[in-house]
Amino acid sequence: MAHTKQGGTRAGQGSNVAGKRLGVKVSGGSVVKPGQIIVRQRGRTFMAGNNVDMGKDFTIFAKVAGIVEFINKTRSKKQINVVPLK
Repeated sequence: MAHTKQGGTRAGQGSNVAGKRLGVKVSGGSVVKPGQIIVRQRGRTFMAGNNVDMGKDFTIFAKVAGIVEFINKTRSKKQINVVPLK
């Protein structure tokens, strides 16, 4: 007869969850089309600038066709602009 009880699984172990595919999708200097996603994020690490909008899940996307530009606002936050094509 066993002297120790059967061990159960602990919370968080043994469960594999798919990644959410967050991060920068388009680098600075790249050309984007209207509606194209630039960054997928949780929270406001990247802030929306000119010709860019933010979705309800903090996704940043282009409003016009143009070139992506990243600007350092603070040490931890960057602003994203899209410079329209001429």
